[in-house]
Amino acid sequence: MDKELFNQFRNFLKDSIRKRIDFSKTDQNRGVPVPPIETPYPAEVVKIDLPKPGQWKQIKSVDLISAIGNRKSRRAYMKTPFTLDEVSFLLWATQGVRGRVTEGHAYRTVPSAGCRHAFETYLAVLNVETLEPGIYRYLPLSHQLIFLFAEEHLAEELVAAAFWQPYPGNAAMTLIWTAVPYRMEWRYGLAAHKVIAIDAGHVCQNLYLACEAISAGTCAIAAYDQEALDRLLRIDGKEEFSMYLAPVGKVRD
Repeated sequence: MDKELFNQFRNFLKDSIRKRIDFSKTDQNRGVPVPPIETPYPAEVVKIDLPKPGQWKQIKSVDLISAIGNRKSRRAYMKTPFTLDEVSFLLWATQGVRGRVTEGHAYRTVPSAGCRHAFETYLAVLNVETLEPGIYRYLPLSHQLIFLFAEEHLAEELVAAAFWQPYPGNAAMTLIWTAVPYRMEWRYGLAAHKVIAIDAGHVCQNLYLACEAISAGTCAIAAYDQEALDRLLRIDGKEEFSMYLAPVGKVRD
């Protein structure tokens, strides 16, 4: 985010805190139907089943005190591939559904303002057992992946989009969270953009802690080329735009 955009965002946040937002004018209070909690996808896409939560064979227990105490940004990764168990666990920990699903709401493993959960999760896969390199999207409602497309120079594209920070190119995979802002705007109007940013922190902190259970590491990246990353994911950058990314890879115990 450049300085001008940052200042605009900062001023918006200050103004939204000072002023009382009229929630009676939101689409929710106007009776507009609630938006879907998962972006629709074509019926013909290839779906990949992930090991179900609680059925992982390779995930060890780590006590919370140790996970918090050991948490740190890790930028050097080994060439060890991730297993599908580990991919499943990290996706569940960051956006998995843990409770009942109703129209427009799904109770997940991370908090979200008003249970709106404005994020979609994409995976840029480079080194995962049984998965071809390429771009995937997580379906939290069914706990599956869908394969979107292959990208010939995926590692290089990730590094370039991250302003030439090298570690996404060396990771087993990179989680990329996009925002679908209307999911939050439907309830909160202009206040939505503040809580979307807050929600991103909830998601990535869960990733940091979950990595401690699988001898993995991550380093969140917020300094990236917005247009380049949106292009890489083939999203429009308006109704859906990239918000945050985090490469993950195996580290030495």
